[in-house]
Amino acid sequence: METIHKLEYFVKLCYRVGMQNNRIFDLIVIGGGPSGMMCAGRAAELGSRVLLIEKNKDLGKKLSLTGGGRCNITNAEFDNRAFLANFPEAKEFLFSPFSKFSVKDTFDFFEKKGLPLVVEGRKRAFPKTQKASDVTDVMARYIKENNVEIKLGTKVVGLSKDKDGNFLVETKSGDSFIGQKAALASGIGGEGAQILEKLGHAVKEPNPNLVPLTTDAAWVHALSGISLSFMTIRFRQGDPSTCRGQAKTMLKKTGKILFTHFGVSGPLILNSSFEVKKLLEAGPVIASIDMFPDTEENELDRRVWRLFEQNKNKMLKNIIPGMMDKALAEQILNFPELRLAEKEANAVTKEERKTLVKRMKDLCFPITGTLGFEKALIADGGVALTEVNFSNMTSKFHPNLYLLGDVLDINRPSGGFSLQLCWTTGWVAGSDGVKK
Repeated sequence: METIHKLEYFVKLCYRVGMQNNRIFDLIVIGGGPSGMMCAGRAAELGSRVLLIEKNKDLGKKLSLTGGGRCNITNAEFDNRAFLANFPEAKEFLFSPFSKFSVKDTFDFFEKKGLPLVVEGRKRAFPKTQKASDVTDVMARYIKENNVEIKLGTKVVGLSKDKDGNFLVETKSGDSFIGQKAALASGIGGEGAQILEKLGHAVKEPNPNLVPLTTDAAWVHALSGISLSFMTIRFRQGDPSTCRGQAKTMLKKTGKILFTHFGVSGPLILNSSFEVKKLLEAGPVIASIDMFPDTEENELDRRVWRLFEQNKNKMLKNIIPGMMDKALAEQILNFPELRLAEKEANAVTKEERKTLVKRMKDLCFPITGTLGFEKALIADGGVALTEVNFSNMTSKFHPNLYLLGDVLDINRPSGGFSLQLCWTTGWVAGSDGVKK
């Protein structure tokens, strides 16, 4: 009987060990966004047993919403040095991974998988179908075809190393998994920062980046939905009560501006927000829009004078819309220092005309802040770049831990640069994270 009991115990022990071994993966990827899916798919394609864990119920939830639902998949700047010039604080770190997977490789990757790309203004690349969901579908198919095991709706609450150097991944549901290697691609918010700090990494607190700006100027709110193309905007450091005046210009950019019910947005604003946030930390900020950046003030004054001469008996509210959007013209003409909407052109004084012209060249309003994380396209902050081995995207503290995409403290503009960072870091890590 004792022999039988020992045999039964041995069988049960073997069964438990077998079950445990079935839960050991070559690589566990935490995060089912673009970098996580690319990493998992690539490693599995090369023969690794991979587990992908995503806290949402769907893969690529944010990816399917990017670019207004079209997905700005990359930026078609094929020269690595020119491309990385858009990452001024991180470019020296990124030359190695981009030499292994570049923008050209991204084009080839998606086109070989049946999703050709098209290039639009500012070299922004989109799927030809104009559907962000098609990008997510390609990535989901990539990982499934390579037999990646997927756990959706599963939140990771802990990542630690066992005595053998493997990673133990613990989830909120109580399940745990063991991986010889792990990749963190969950972003830096929430549990991401906590996990990294427990593993000894210095993590810069995340701040919303590429985010719309807010103002308390009622006339801006009234223009919600109106966009202005090829405008120059200046951000000045100074007292917003004066608006114009002698405040020093700290930042100047030209592009498209979108008025909203809370302030201003659009590519130009999003790409200025990182620097504007820094200015706000130093004191009040005034924004000033030059509606005619290619026309000197004196020339604009002559142009307005000629318009008035040609329409002497017409009211300004019926004339000025010939030079700008009608709703914008109405707001400007009703500014307290003007009140010109109901005046006929021949009744406008020289001083009033010149004040109007100055406002066209200096349409100013205070900036009160940003919309925060909820409306930010990306957040800066994350792991210090000096703590990452960029040749294979591993932690310098834990050589079998990969750090991808938004986990890294890299500031970048809109226009496809953020997603390309995800494709590149995911591919490089997945190529390295194979079973060895």
